[in-house]
Amino acid sequence: MKIAVLTSSRADYGFLKPLLTQMYKDDFFQPQIITFGTHQSAFYGNTYQHIENDGFSSTKNVDSILINHTPEAIATSMGLTTIKFASIWADLSKNKEDKIDLILCLGDRYEMFAAIAASLPFNIPIAHLSGGETTLGAIDDAFRNSLTIMSSIHFTNTQANAQRVREIKGNDKNIFFVGSLAIDNIHSTKLLSIEEFKEKNKIDLSVPTILVSFHPETVNIQKNEYYAKQVAQSLEELSKNFQIVITMPNADTMSNIIREVFAKIIPKKHIIHTVESLGSVGYYSCLENACFLIGNSSSGIVEAASFGKYVINLGDRQKGREAGNNVIYSGIEQKEIIDNALEISKLPTLKKENIYGDGNTTNRICDILKEI
Repeated sequence: MKIAVLTSSRADYGFLKPLLTQMYKDDFFQPQIITFGTHQSAFYGNTYQHIENDGFSSTKNVDSILINHTPEAIATSMGLTTIKFASIWADLSKNKEDKIDLILCLGDRYEMFAAIAASLPFNIPIAHLSGGETTLGAIDDAFRNSLTIMSSIHFTNTQANAQRVREIKGNDKNIFFVGSLAIDNIHSTKLLSIEEFKEKNKIDLSVPTILVSFHPETVNIQKNEYYAKQVAQSLEELSKNFQIVITMPNADTMSNIIREVFAKIIPKKHIIHTVESLGSVGYYSCLENACFLIGNSSSGIVEAASFGKYVINLGDRQKGREAGNNVIYSGIEQKEIIDNALEISKLPTLKKENIYGDGNTTNRICDILKEI
C-alpha cells in the first residue's frame, strides 16, 4: 500500500512517528512522507530536520507558509498550500508506478485542510486521524470537521469522538476507535536524563520547573494580546518560586502577538527560558521532570496524564475536548492562574493513567488498513 503521509508541524509529526516507524518496518506499506507548513520554516526551527534525523526520508518538501500571522496571511498560506499540493497530487497520479493508494492526514490545521482539499479532484482515498474532537476556542473545529467530511477512513482517539464522526458523516462506515498515537509515541520515546537535557538545552530540570505551552485563541482573536499579558505577568510572578520553560506558539492567527508580549514583558532572567521547539523527546523529557504544565495546548489534555502531571488549562482553546482528572480549568486572568498554580502542591499525586490510549494504537491502525 503506497501511502502519502502528510505532516505540517512538529506537533503532528510527534503523533505520527510511531506509526511511521511501524510502516517502514512492514513490507506491506510504502509510506511517502510529505512535509510542509512550519516544518520548512527557519523561523520555527526547520523541524523537517527532526524527521531526517529520525531516519525517515521525505518524498516531498513543500514551502507554503508565511511568517506573518494576520488573518490575511493565514488565508494566503491556505491558498498557496492548495496551489502547491495541486501539483503534488497531479505528479502522484500520472502513472501506475507513482500512483498512491491512500493519503494519511491528522488533525485540524488550516494548512492540512488546504492540502487535502487540493486532493479531492484526484479521487485519492483519505484516512483521517483524530476526527470528532471539539475545540470551541479555535477555528480548528471547522477544519477538523471538513477533513472528516472529505475522508473515507476515520481513526478516532475516543469512543465519543467516533460517535461524533458518525453524526458528521451520517453513517458508520470505516469509523474506528483506536486511541491516540500520542500515547504510542510516549511509550516508544526514550527520555533524556536531567543531565542530557541540560547539555542539549542549557536548562537544569533538577530545579522545580513549570512547562508552559500557550497558543492564541483563534475565535476571539481580539483578546489575544490581553491574554498574553495576563499569562506573561503570571509567569513573571511564579518565577519567584519556579523555573519557567516556555515553548513558543504554533503558526496560528495572532501567534506573533504572543511572541512579542512574552519578549517584552518577561524579564531576561536566567530562571525563565523560551524555546522554539524541544522536539517530542525534549518536550516529553521536560514534562516528565516538570512540576506541572500551564497553557492551552492539546498536549495538556491528551498527553500530560501519561506522565502523572496536573495541567492548568487556560481559556477556551481546548474547550469541549474530553479530559482526564489531571486537568484544572482556569480563566486567563493573572490572579486565577497564580492561585491555581500555588494550589497544585496540595493536590493528591496522580497515577499515570490516560483516557486517550494504551500505547497500542499503531498496531490497530496497521491491522485495519491491511484488512481494508
